[in-house]
Amino acid sequence: MKINSKDLNKIEFLVASIIYGFAVMMLISNGSDSHISTPYEFEEARVSFSYLSNYFLPGLYKYSILYFSFLLLNFCCLPQLYKKINTGINLSILFAIYLFSGLILSIGQTYSEAYTLVKYDDLDEAYNHIFFKGFTYAGWVIVLISIYVALKKLIIQLIEHKEEESNKRMKLEIAFTSAFWFAGVLVWLTLGVDFNVILCWTLVIGSCAFLGIYGIYYMIPTMLAQGKQYRHYLGKNFLLTLLLSIPLGLIAVVISGRGEMFPIMNAFHLTAQLLIGTPLAWYIYKTRNATDEQIFTLKKELGKSDAKLGFLKSQINPHFLFNALNTLYGTALQEKAERTGEGIQKLGDMMRFMLHENMQDKISLNRDIDYLNNYIELQKLRTSTTVDILIKTEIEEQLADLKISPMLLIPFVENAFKHGISLQSPSHIKVTLQTKANMLYFDVNNSIHLKADGDPEKINSGIGLQNVKQRLNLLYPKKHELVIRESAKEFFVHLTLNLN
Repeated sequence: MKINSKDLNKIEFLVASIIYGFAVMMLISNGSDSHISTPYEFEEARVSFSYLSNYFLPGLYKYSILYFSFLLLNFCCLPQLYKKINTGINLSILFAIYLFSGLILSIGQTYSEAYTLVKYDDLDEAYNHIFFKGFTYAGWVIVLISIYVALKKLIIQLIEHKEEESNKRMKLEIAFTSAFWFAGVLVWLTLGVDFNVILCWTLVIGSCAFLGIYGIYYMIPTMLAQGKQYRHYLGKNFLLTLLLSIPLGLIAVVISGRGEMFPIMNAFHLTAQLLIGTPLAWYIYKTRNATDEQIFTLKKELGKSDAKLGFLKSQINPHFLFNALNTLYGTALQEKAERTGEGIQKLGDMMRFMLHENMQDKISLNRDIDYLNNYIELQKLRTSTTVDILIKTEIEEQLADLKISPMLLIPFVENAFKHGISLQSPSHIKVTLQTKANMLYFDVNNSIHLKADGDPEKINSGIGLQNVKQRLNLLYPKKHELVIRESAKEFFVHLTLNLN
């Protein structure tokens, strides 16, 4: 899936502008009263307070710096840096943004935190402290925006990159959660909240992500396989949430240095897990599972329809063909052409199989093996006059009544005869089939002879194997293992199939 970067940029710009507008509106609304009370910190330090110079303008400068820094870094500077385009110029812009942001934030803090100036014996020391805080804040803002842009780039790459679906989904969920956390941190920084709020946000998001991913990929599938429902998942997740609350509370206490953070942290943790995290994980799994089942069913039905359509196209008055084969068989016996008669008989058996049993979902493994043996015997008749061709089969007799989807094994043998036999060079093919309980083990080993560039068989090489791989994925998902190895002179196929 291709991500439209222009649409994504529009959404980011709109969200950032809404947050910026909301923050400015909050500044204005706090000053809308006719009487503005002096903050406690200014009263205690006995420093005069002005709403305009000590509150509104510093806040406006701060939010504006954050807003415009985000726009410049997210849309202009950082994407080019990640792509290594105009690196020197963009690094210079990045450094200029840092210096300008740090300077404006520091000047704003000298007014918004003027009450701290009286705490220092020397005014230069006070300004040094405030400016250090301002430039540190600007540095953290740039780091967080850089991480946000990197996470966004990672998410886009994961969405567009093809890989195993479960791994891709898990990486996407981790990346989305990380992006959501960073977006929250940026909002909290914009609103100027206390550090402990960011700490709680970080720990709660982390715990929700951990239990959510654990639930989606392990706990929920396991419980549903055991026939258990949502209430069992809710109860088990509640116990895990309680266990997790102890280390989370201790982490919050150690980092903040405040004992009251233990109950505060766990109040948010328990609420988020039980009211949001648990039902959300259940909903995601059920919705995703239903969608996967629908897609799988549609692919399976589509594969069957294609197979039936192909068979119908190839079906040319089978009764006429059977009658013709019987006539040729009788003529061969009259002329004492036993090999020809044997070949015609086996071909008739194979056509009867194709007509009557190939369209069934499952057939007896013995019938599929009969078809396989008939094909190999026909090929032996074709090559029997050549001394340097060795065809060996070790196909175990089947006593158990095992079922298999028809025509899964024959493509591997057809491929072996197509590419493994040469009438001019020594050639060999070995086919082995055995079963243990419900497991089928099938091996095909053959020599390789390169076809000429104009040979149609070279052009169509690999199509049959690709089709059978797709059928195995549809009909026996997670119930088969297919190993294909090829060297300069040999080709080897090993198939393990659970027929249960």
